[in-house]
Amino acid sequence: MKPSFTSIQLLQASFATLLTFTLLIHTLLSGTPFTHLLHFLTHNPHLSLTCACCALISLYLFLSTRPPQVFLLDYSCFKPDFDRKCSFEACEYFLRRSARFTTVSENFMRGIYKKSGLGDETYAPPFIFQSNQEATLKCAVQEAEEGMFSAVDSVLSKTKLDPQQIDVVIVTSGTFSSVPSLSSILAHRYKLRPDIKSFNLSGMGCSSGVMCIDLAAKVLRGCTKSKYALVVITESISLNWYFGDDRSMLVTNCIFRVGCAAAIITNDPSCCRFAKMELVNSLRTHHGADDSAYRAAFQMEDDLGNLGISLTKDLIRVAGTNLREHIRSLAPRVLPLSQLVLYAYSVVGSVLSRGESKPKPIVPDFRTAFEHFCIHTGGKAVIEQVGRVLRLSEEVTEPARMSLHRFGNTSSSLVFYELAYFEAKARVKRGDKVWMLAFGTGFKVCSIVFKSLRDTCDDDIEIDNPWRDCIHRYPLKTW
Repeated sequence: MKPSFTSIQLLQASFATLLTFTLLIHTLLSGTPFTHLLHFLTHNPHLSLTCACCALISLYLFLSTRPPQVFLLDYSCFKPDFDRKCSFEACEYFLRRSARFTTVSENFMRGIYKKSGLGDETYAPPFIFQSNQEATLKCAVQEAEEGMFSAVDSVLSKTKLDPQQIDVVIVTSGTFSSVPSLSSILAHRYKLRPDIKSFNLSGMGCSSGVMCIDLAAKVLRGCTKSKYALVVITESISLNWYFGDDRSMLVTNCIFRVGCAAAIITNDPSCCRFAKMELVNSLRTHHGADDSAYRAAFQMEDDLGNLGISLTKDLIRVAGTNLREHIRSLAPRVLPLSQLVLYAYSVVGSVLSRGESKPKPIVPDFRTAFEHFCIHTGGKAVIEQVGRVLRLSEEVTEPARMSLHRFGNTSSSLVFYELAYFEAKARVKRGDKVWMLAFGTGFKVCSIVFKSLRDTCDDDIEIDNPWRDCIHRYPLKTW
Protein backbone atom coordinates (compact mmCIF):
# COMPACT_ATOMS: atom_id res chain seq x y z
CA MET A 1 0.00 0.00 0.00
CA LYS A 2 1.63 3.26 -1.06
CA PRO A 3 1.59 6.11 1.48
CA SER A 4 -0.70 9.01 0.63
CA PHE A 5 -0.13 12.55 1.91
CA THR A 6 -2.95 14.89 2.91
CA SER A 7 -2.88 18.62 2.30
CA ILE A 8 -2.23 19.21 6.01
CA GLN A 9 0.76 16.88 5.97
CA LEU A 10 2.12 18.69 2.91
CA LEU A 11 1.63 22.00 4.74
CA GLN A 12 3.60 20.62 7.69
CA ALA A 13 6.42 19.60 5.40
CA SER A 14 6.38 23.05 3.75
CA PHE A 15 6.71 24.83 7.11
CA ALA A 16 9.56 22.56 8.19
CA THR A 17 11.35 22.96 4.85
CA LEU A 18 10.97 26.74 4.88
CA LEU A 19 12.31 27.01 8.42
CA THR A 20 15.28 24.73 7.75
CA PHE A 21 16.11 26.44 4.45
CA THR A 22 16.01 29.92 6.00
CA LEU A 23 18.33 29.01 8.84
CA LEU A 24 20.71 27.11 6.58
CA ILE A 25 21.02 29.94 4.04
CA HIS A 26 21.65 32.49 6.73
CA THR A 27 24.29 30.34 8.39
CA LEU A 28 26.11 29.70 5.11
CA LEU A 29 26.02 33.31 3.87
CA SER A 30 27.02 34.93 7.13
CA GLY A 31 29.80 32.48 7.89
CA THR A 32 28.47 32.27 11.44
CA PRO A 33 29.04 28.96 13.22
CA PHE A 34 25.88 27.03 14.00
CA THR A 35 26.58 27.40 17.71
CA HIS A 36 26.08 31.17 17.37
CA LEU A 37 22.67 30.74 15.74
CA LEU A 38 20.80 31.27 18.99
CA HIS A 39 22.64 34.55 19.53
CA PHE A 40 21.60 35.69 16.05
CA LEU A 41 17.93 34.86 16.68
CA THR A 42 17.86 36.87 19.91
CA HIS A 43 18.94 39.96 17.95
CA ASN A 44 16.39 39.40 15.16
CA PRO A 45 13.00 39.27 16.91
CA HIS A 46 10.97 39.21 13.68
CA LEU A 47 12.76 36.13 12.36
CA SER A 48 12.62 34.52 15.82
CA LEU A 49 8.87 35.09 15.99
CA THR A 50 8.40 33.64 12.50
CA CYS A 51 10.43 30.54 13.38
CA ALA A 52 8.53 30.06 16.63
CA CYS A 53 5.17 30.34 14.87
CA CYS A 54 6.24 27.87 12.19
CA ALA A 55 7.40 25.41 14.84
CA LEU A 56 4.22 25.72 16.91
CA ILE A 57 1.94 25.37 13.88
CA SER A 58 3.88 22.32 12.66
CA LEU A 59 3.74 20.74 16.12
CA TYR A 60 -0.01 21.38 16.40
CA LEU A 61 -0.72 19.98 12.94
CA PHE A 62 1.47 16.93 13.60
CA LEU A 63 -0.31 16.10 16.85
CA SER A 64 -3.79 16.77 15.47
CA THR A 65 -3.36 14.74 12.25
CA ARG A 66 -1.41 11.80 13.71
CA PRO A 67 -3.58 8.67 13.48
CA PRO A 68 -4.77 7.46 16.88
CA GLN A 69 -3.07 4.50 18.47
CA VAL A 70 -4.86 1.16 18.15
CA PHE A 71 -4.58 -1.49 20.85
CA LEU A 72 -5.31 -5.17 21.20
CA LEU A 73 -7.14 -4.99 24.50
CA ASP A 74 -7.34 -8.78 24.84
CA TYR A 75 -8.23 -11.93 22.93
CA SER A 76 -9.50 -15.44 23.54
CA CYS A 77 -9.20 -18.75 21.68
CA PHE A 78 -11.90 -21.40 21.56
CA LYS A 79 -11.06 -24.82 22.90
CA PRO A 80 -13.75 -27.45 22.08
CA ASP A 81 -14.88 -30.10 24.54
CA PHE A 82 -12.82 -33.22 25.12
CA ASP A 83 -15.32 -35.43 23.26
CA ARG A 84 -14.59 -33.53 20.00
CA LYS A 85 -10.97 -34.66 19.85
CA CYS A 86 -10.09 -36.16 16.50
CA SER A 87 -7.36 -38.76 16.92
CA PHE A 88 -6.07 -41.02 14.17
CA GLU A 89 -8.26 -43.77 15.62
CA ALA A 90 -11.33 -41.53 15.47
CA CYS A 91 -10.56 -40.74 11.83
CA GLU A 92 -10.29 -44.45 11.02
CA TYR A 93 -13.62 -45.11 12.73
CA PHE A 94 -15.29 -42.29 10.77
CA LEU A 95 -13.99 -43.70 7.47
CA ARG A 96 -15.35 -47.16 8.24
CA ARG A 97 -18.76 -45.89 9.38
CA SER A 98 -19.28 -43.47 6.52
CA ALA A 99 -18.40 -45.97 3.74
CA ARG A 100 -18.17 -42.99 1.36
CA PHE A 101 -14.59 -43.39 0.18
CA THR A 102 -12.81 -45.92 -2.00
CA THR A 103 -9.96 -48.00 -0.59
CA VAL A 104 -7.49 -45.99 -2.67
CA SER A 105 -8.79 -42.69 -1.24
CA GLU A 106 -8.71 -44.06 2.31
CA ASN A 107 -5.08 -45.12 1.95
CA PHE A 108 -4.21 -41.75 0.42
CA MET A 109 -5.75 -39.85 3.37
CA ARG A 110 -3.96 -42.11 5.86
CA GLY A 111 -0.66 -41.26 4.21
CA ILE A 112 -1.39 -37.51 4.18
CA TYR A 113 -2.49 -37.56 7.82
CA LYS A 114 0.65 -39.36 9.00
CA LYS A 115 2.88 -36.83 7.20
CA SER A 116 0.78 -33.76 8.05
CA GLY A 117 2.33 -32.91 11.42
CA LEU A 118 -1.06 -33.14 13.19
CA GLY A 119 -1.28 -34.85 16.56
CA ASP A 120 -4.08 -36.88 18.15
CA GLU A 121 -5.67 -33.96 20.06
CA THR A 122 -7.04 -31.77 17.29
CA TYR A 123 -10.79 -31.11 17.15
CA ALA A 124 -13.30 -32.09 14.46
CA PRO A 125 -16.76 -30.67 13.62
CA PRO A 126 -19.86 -32.11 15.33
CA PHE A 127 -21.14 -34.21 12.42
CA ILE A 128 -18.03 -36.43 12.54
CA PHE A 129 -19.27 -37.87 15.84
CA GLN A 130 -22.96 -38.14 14.94
CA SER A 131 -24.64 -41.33 13.79
CA ASN A 132 -25.64 -40.21 10.28
CA GLN A 133 -22.31 -38.54 9.32
CA GLU A 134 -24.11 -36.04 7.12
CA ALA A 135 -22.67 -32.52 6.96
CA THR A 136 -25.84 -30.42 7.01
CA LEU A 137 -26.38 -26.66 7.27
CA LYS A 138 -27.53 -27.18 10.85
CA CYS A 139 -24.18 -28.81 11.68
CA ALA A 140 -22.28 -25.96 10.03
CA VAL A 141 -24.19 -23.30 11.99
CA GLN A 142 -23.73 -25.28 15.21
CA GLU A 143 -19.99 -25.49 14.59
CA ALA A 144 -19.73 -21.74 14.00
CA GLU A 145 -21.93 -20.78 16.95
CA GLU A 146 -20.09 -23.00 19.44
CA GLY A 147 -16.77 -21.38 18.63
CA MET A 148 -18.03 -17.80 18.39
CA PHE A 149 -20.14 -17.83 21.55
CA SER A 150 -17.41 -19.43 23.64
CA ALA A 151 -14.65 -17.09 22.44
CA VAL A 152 -16.77 -13.93 22.68
CA ASP A 153 -18.08 -14.81 26.15
CA SER A 154 -14.50 -15.32 27.30
CA VAL A 155 -13.04 -12.11 25.84
CA LEU A 156 -15.94 -9.99 27.15
CA SER A 157 -15.43 -11.48 30.59
CA LYS A 158 -11.67 -10.80 30.52
CA THR A 159 -12.06 -7.19 29.39
CA LYS A 160 -15.14 -6.52 31.57
CA LEU A 161 -16.73 -4.94 28.52
CA ASP A 162 -20.49 -4.58 28.23
CA PRO A 163 -21.79 -5.62 24.76
CA GLN A 164 -23.54 -2.23 24.58
CA GLN A 165 -20.11 -0.56 24.52
CA ILE A 166 -19.16 -2.30 21.27
CA ASP A 167 -19.24 0.06 18.28
CA VAL A 168 -17.92 -2.23 15.54
CA VAL A 169 -18.29 -5.98 14.99
CA ILE A 170 -16.29 -7.82 12.33
CA VAL A 171 -16.75 -11.53 11.70
CA THR A 172 -14.84 -13.62 9.21
CA SER A 173 -15.23 -17.20 8.05
CA GLY A 174 -13.08 -18.26 5.14
CA THR A 175 -15.46 -20.75 3.52
CA PHE A 176 -18.83 -20.46 5.29
CA SER A 177 -21.48 -17.78 4.82
CA SER A 178 -24.86 -18.13 6.52
CA VAL A 179 -28.14 -16.23 6.17
CA PRO A 180 -28.59 -14.28 8.43
CA SER A 181 -24.88 -13.51 8.53
CA LEU A 182 -22.59 -14.58 11.35
CA SER A 183 -22.33 -10.94 12.49
CA SER A 184 -26.13 -10.83 12.72
CA ILE A 185 -26.09 -14.00 14.82
CA LEU A 186 -23.76 -12.21 17.25
CA ALA A 187 -25.87 -9.04 17.21
CA HIS A 188 -28.92 -11.13 18.15
CA ARG A 189 -27.11 -13.20 20.78
CA TYR A 190 -25.51 -10.24 22.60
CA LYS A 191 -28.24 -7.65 21.89
CA LEU A 192 -25.82 -5.22 20.26
CA ARG A 193 -26.84 -1.60 19.64
CA PRO A 194 -28.91 -0.71 16.54
CA ASP A 195 -26.18 1.68 15.33
CA ILE A 196 -23.48 -1.00 15.40
CA LYS A 197 -21.14 -1.02 12.40
CA SER A 198 -21.09 -4.65 11.27
CA PHE A 199 -18.90 -6.37 8.70
CA ASN A 200 -19.09 -9.99 7.57
CA LEU A 201 -16.21 -11.34 5.50
CA SER A 202 -16.05 -14.66 3.68
CA GLY A 203 -14.11 -16.32 0.88
CA MET A 204 -10.77 -14.84 1.96
CA GLY A 205 -9.29 -18.06 3.28
CA CYS A 206 -6.70 -18.34 6.02
CA SER A 207 -5.53 -14.71 5.76
CA SER A 208 -8.86 -13.21 6.80
CA GLY A 209 -8.08 -13.17 10.54
CA VAL A 210 -5.09 -10.88 10.08
CA MET A 211 -7.07 -8.83 7.55
CA CYS A 212 -9.91 -8.33 10.08
CA ILE A 213 -7.53 -6.87 12.65
CA ASP A 214 -6.24 -4.47 9.99
CA LEU A 215 -9.82 -3.60 8.97
CA ALA A 216 -10.82 -2.95 12.59
CA ALA A 217 -7.83 -0.61 13.01
CA LYS A 218 -8.70 1.33 9.86
CA VAL A 219 -12.37 1.69 10.91
CA LEU A 220 -11.40 2.92 14.39
CA ARG A 221 -8.84 5.36 13.01
CA GLY A 222 -11.32 6.67 10.46
CA CYS A 223 -14.12 7.20 12.99
CA THR A 224 -12.78 8.28 16.37
CA LYS A 225 -16.28 8.27 17.89
CA SER A 226 -16.14 4.48 17.68
CA LYS A 227 -14.06 3.12 20.56
CA TYR A 228 -14.36 -0.66 20.64
CA ALA A 229 -14.33 -3.25 17.86
CA LEU A 230 -15.16 -6.91 18.40
CA VAL A 231 -13.32 -9.11 15.90
CA VAL A 232 -14.39 -12.76 15.62
CA ILE A 233 -12.29 -15.13 13.51
CA THR A 234 -13.96 -18.45 12.92
CA GLU A 235 -14.33 -21.23 10.41
CA SER A 236 -16.99 -23.83 9.72
CA ILE A 237 -15.55 -26.76 7.81
CA SER A 238 -18.62 -29.00 7.93
CA LEU A 239 -20.06 -28.09 4.52
CA ASN A 240 -16.63 -28.27 2.87
CA TRP A 241 -15.87 -31.77 4.08
CA TYR A 242 -15.15 -33.62 0.86
CA PHE A 243 -16.72 -37.04 0.14
CA GLY A 244 -15.23 -37.71 -3.31
CA ASP A 245 -12.03 -39.23 -4.66
CA ASP A 246 -10.14 -36.22 -6.08
CA ARG A 247 -6.78 -36.24 -4.30
CA SER A 248 -6.29 -32.47 -4.43
CA MET A 249 -9.58 -32.09 -2.55
CA LEU A 250 -9.07 -34.94 -0.08
CA VAL A 251 -6.10 -33.13 1.51
CA THR A 252 -8.37 -30.63 3.28
CA ASN A 253 -10.07 -33.47 5.19
CA CYS A 254 -6.70 -34.37 6.67
CA ILE A 255 -5.41 -30.99 7.88
CA PHE A 256 -8.35 -28.63 8.60
CA ARG A 257 -9.77 -28.66 12.12
CA VAL A 258 -12.12 -26.66 14.37
CA GLY A 259 -10.99 -23.39 15.94
CA CYS A 260 -12.09 -19.81 16.64
CA ALA A 261 -10.67 -16.64 18.18
CA ALA A 262 -12.20 -13.36 19.35
CA ALA A 263 -10.41 -10.09 20.04
CA ILE A 264 -11.27 -6.62 21.31
CA ILE A 265 -9.56 -3.79 19.41
CA THR A 266 -9.75 -0.22 20.72
CA ASN A 267 -8.49 3.29 19.95
CA ASP A 268 -9.17 4.56 23.48
CA PRO A 269 -5.84 5.96 24.79
CA SER A 270 -6.93 5.34 28.38
CA CYS A 271 -6.85 1.60 27.64
CA CYS A 272 -3.10 1.69 27.07
CA ARG A 273 -2.54 0.73 30.72
CA PHE A 274 -4.65 -2.42 30.40
CA ALA A 275 -4.13 -3.46 26.77
CA LYS A 276 -1.92 -6.39 25.85
CA MET A 277 -0.46 -5.01 22.65
CA GLU A 278 -0.38 -2.05 20.29
CA LEU A 279 -0.81 -2.45 16.54
CA VAL A 280 2.20 -0.72 14.96
CA ASN A 281 2.18 -1.89 11.34
CA SER A 282 0.13 -3.77 8.76
CA LEU A 283 0.42 -4.75 5.13
CA ARG A 284 -1.83 -6.66 2.71
CA THR A 285 -0.81 -7.73 -0.78
CA HIS A 286 -3.08 -9.35 -3.36
CA HIS A 287 -1.63 -11.54 -6.10
CA GLY A 288 -4.83 -12.65 -7.82
CA ALA A 289 -3.77 -11.26 -11.19
CA ASP A 290 -1.57 -14.33 -11.64
CA ASP A 291 -3.50 -17.42 -12.82
CA SER A 292 -1.50 -19.96 -10.80
CA ALA A 293 -1.83 -17.85 -7.65
CA TYR A 294 -5.56 -17.34 -8.21
CA ARG A 295 -6.22 -21.09 -8.59
CA ALA A 296 -3.77 -22.40 -5.98
CA ALA A 297 -6.65 -23.04 -3.55
CA PHE A 298 -10.06 -23.21 -5.18
CA GLN A 299 -13.55 -24.24 -4.09
CA MET A 300 -15.11 -26.41 -6.77
CA GLU A 301 -17.08 -29.55 -7.57
CA ASP A 302 -15.46 -32.73 -8.82
CA ASP A 303 -16.67 -34.69 -11.85
CA LEU A 304 -19.44 -36.29 -9.75
CA GLY A 305 -20.67 -33.03 -8.26
CA ASN A 306 -19.04 -33.40 -4.84
CA LEU A 307 -18.17 -29.99 -3.38
CA GLY A 308 -14.75 -29.37 -1.84
CA ILE A 309 -11.65 -27.20 -1.86
CA SER A 310 -8.83 -28.14 -4.19
CA LEU A 311 -5.27 -27.51 -2.99
CA THR A 312 -3.05 -27.72 -6.06
CA LYS A 313 0.52 -29.02 -6.11
CA ASP A 314 1.56 -25.50 -7.09
CA LEU A 315 0.39 -24.06 -3.75
CA ILE A 316 3.77 -24.27 -2.00
CA ARG A 317 5.59 -22.58 -4.90
CA VAL A 318 2.91 -19.88 -5.06
CA ALA A 319 3.22 -19.25 -1.32
CA GLY A 320 6.99 -18.90 -1.56
CA THR A 321 6.94 -16.64 -4.62
CA ASN A 322 4.28 -14.30 -3.27
CA LEU A 323 5.88 -14.20 0.17
CA ARG A 324 9.06 -12.86 -1.46
CA GLU A 325 7.04 -10.12 -3.17
CA HIS A 326 5.27 -9.34 0.09
CA ILE A 327 8.45 -8.91 2.12
CA ARG A 328 9.89 -6.58 -0.50
CA SER A 329 7.11 -4.16 0.45
CA LEU A 330 7.22 -4.96 4.16
CA ALA A 331 11.00 -4.78 4.68
CA PRO A 332 11.42 -0.98 4.31
CA ARG A 333 8.69 -0.47 6.91
CA VAL A 334 10.06 -2.69 9.64
CA LEU A 335 13.75 -3.51 9.17
CA PRO A 336 16.52 -1.51 10.86
CA LEU A 337 18.73 0.65 8.66
CA SER A 338 21.67 -1.75 8.89
CA GLN A 339 19.67 -4.57 7.31
CA LEU A 340 18.31 -2.31 4.59
CA VAL A 341 21.82 -1.16 3.68
CA LEU A 342 23.07 -4.76 3.49
CA TYR A 343 20.13 -5.75 1.32
CA ALA A 344 20.58 -2.75 -1.01
CA TYR A 345 24.28 -3.54 -1.33
CA SER A 346 23.55 -7.17 -2.26
CA VAL A 347 20.97 -6.09 -4.86
CA VAL A 348 23.45 -3.70 -6.48
CA GLY A 349 26.11 -6.41 -6.44
CA SER A 350 23.73 -8.86 -8.08
CA VAL A 351 22.81 -6.38 -10.81
CA LEU A 352 26.42 -5.48 -11.58
CA SER A 353 27.68 -9.07 -11.57
CA ARG A 354 28.16 -10.88 -14.85
CA GLY A 355 28.34 -14.50 -15.81
CA GLU A 356 26.46 -17.60 -14.79
CA SER A 357 27.59 -17.39 -11.15
CA LYS A 358 25.57 -14.24 -10.59
CA PRO A 359 24.88 -13.98 -6.83
CA LYS A 360 21.33 -13.58 -5.57
CA PRO A 361 20.40 -10.72 -3.21
CA ILE A 362 20.60 -11.71 0.44
CA VAL A 363 17.46 -12.37 2.46
CA PRO A 364 17.17 -9.71 5.19
CA ASP A 365 17.26 -11.01 8.75
CA PHE A 366 13.76 -10.31 10.04
CA ARG A 367 14.81 -11.42 13.50
CA THR A 368 16.38 -7.98 13.84
CA ALA A 369 12.90 -6.45 13.48
CA PHE A 370 10.74 -8.94 15.41
CA GLU A 371 11.23 -10.97 18.57
CA HIS A 372 8.38 -13.40 17.83
CA PHE A 373 6.86 -14.89 14.66
CA CYS A 374 3.29 -16.16 14.31
CA ILE A 375 3.35 -17.87 10.91
CA HIS A 376 0.10 -19.24 9.56
CA THR A 377 0.36 -23.02 9.78
CA GLY A 378 -1.34 -23.92 6.52
CA GLY A 379 0.46 -27.26 6.69
CA LYS A 380 3.84 -28.78 7.36
CA ALA A 381 5.09 -27.96 3.85
CA VAL A 382 3.95 -24.32 4.14
CA ILE A 383 5.82 -23.84 7.43
CA GLU A 384 8.96 -25.36 5.92
CA GLN A 385 8.66 -23.16 2.81
CA VAL A 386 8.30 -19.98 4.89
CA GLY A 387 11.30 -21.07 6.95
CA ARG A 388 13.36 -21.52 3.77
CA VAL A 389 12.34 -18.19 2.25
CA LEU A 390 12.98 -16.18 5.42
CA ARG A 391 15.96 -18.30 6.57
CA LEU A 392 14.28 -19.07 9.91
CA SER A 393 15.53 -21.70 12.32
CA GLU A 394 13.34 -24.41 13.84
CA GLU A 395 13.39 -22.45 17.09
CA VAL A 396 11.68 -19.51 15.37
CA THR A 397 9.05 -21.69 13.65
CA GLU A 398 8.44 -23.72 16.84
CA PRO A 399 5.07 -22.06 17.73
CA ALA A 400 3.76 -22.69 14.20
CA ARG A 401 4.81 -26.34 14.23
CA MET A 402 3.49 -27.01 17.72
CA SER A 403 0.17 -25.26 17.00
CA LEU A 404 -0.28 -27.41 13.90
CA HIS A 405 0.39 -30.52 15.98
CA ARG A 406 -1.96 -29.57 18.81
CA PHE A 407 -4.85 -27.90 16.96
CA GLY A 408 -4.38 -28.65 13.25
CA ASN A 409 -5.06 -26.00 10.62
CA THR A 410 -7.87 -23.96 12.19
CA SER A 411 -7.69 -21.55 9.23
CA SER A 412 -7.41 -17.82 9.94
CA SER A 413 -7.65 -18.09 13.74
CA LEU A 414 -4.49 -20.17 14.14
CA VAL A 415 -2.11 -17.19 14.44
CA PHE A 416 -3.84 -16.37 17.74
CA TYR A 417 -3.30 -19.92 18.99
CA GLU A 418 0.38 -19.30 18.26
CA LEU A 419 0.29 -16.03 20.19
CA ALA A 420 -1.29 -17.95 23.08
CA TYR A 421 1.62 -20.42 22.84
CA PHE A 422 4.11 -17.58 23.35
CA GLU A 423 2.14 -16.35 26.35
CA ALA A 424 1.85 -19.82 27.88
CA LYS A 425 5.65 -20.11 27.57
CA ALA A 426 6.04 -16.61 29.11
CA ARG A 427 8.24 -15.51 26.23
CA VAL A 428 6.56 -12.19 25.46
CA LYS A 429 8.15 -9.23 27.22
CA ARG A 430 7.25 -5.57 27.29
CA GLY A 431 8.44 -3.88 24.09
CA ASP A 432 8.73 -7.11 22.08
CA LYS A 433 7.38 -7.04 18.54
CA VAL A 434 5.23 -9.89 17.21
CA TRP A 435 4.84 -10.50 13.46
CA MET A 436 1.66 -12.27 12.38
CA LEU A 437 1.93 -13.59 8.82
CA ALA A 438 -0.92 -15.35 7.01
CA PHE A 439 -1.75 -16.60 3.51
CA GLY A 440 -5.20 -16.68 1.93
CA THR A 441 -7.01 -17.86 -1.16
CA GLY A 442 -7.00 -15.52 -4.08
CA PHE A 443 -3.91 -15.33 -3.47
CA LYS A 444 -3.26 -12.98 -0.53
CA VAL A 445 -0.39 -12.45 1.89
CA CYS A 446 -1.11 -10.38 4.99
CA SER A 447 1.03 -9.08 7.86
CA ILE A 448 0.35 -7.25 11.09
CA VAL A 449 2.90 -6.22 13.70
CA PHE A 450 2.06 -5.90 17.39
CA LYS A 451 4.21 -4.36 20.13
CA SER A 452 3.75 -5.92 23.56
CA LEU A 453 2.78 -3.52 26.33
CA ARG A 454 3.42 -5.88 29.24
CA ASP A 455 5.33 -8.97 30.33
CA THR A 456 3.92 -12.48 30.56
CA CYS A 457 4.78 -14.66 33.55
CA ASP A 458 5.25 -18.41 33.98
CA ASP A 459 2.85 -18.60 36.91
CA ASP A 460 0.19 -16.43 35.30
CA ILE A 461 -1.24 -18.52 32.44
CA GLU A 462 -4.75 -17.27 31.79
CA ILE A 463 -7.55 -19.70 32.55
CA ASP A 464 -8.86 -19.54 28.96
CA ASN A 465 -5.45 -20.08 27.34
CA PRO A 466 -5.93 -23.14 25.09
CA TRP A 467 -2.43 -24.39 26.02
CA ARG A 468 -3.02 -24.25 29.76
CA ASP A 469 -3.34 -28.01 30.34
CA CYS A 470 -0.72 -29.18 27.83
CA ILE A 471 2.03 -26.55 27.48
CA HIS A 472 4.35 -28.63 29.67
CA ARG A 473 4.47 -31.24 26.88
CA TYR A 474 5.72 -28.78 24.27
CA PRO A 475 7.85 -28.33 22.27
CA LEU A 476 8.02 -31.89 20.99
CA LYS A 477 11.44 -33.39 20.40
CA THR A 478 10.30 -34.89 17.10
CA TRP A 479 7.66 -33.57 14.75
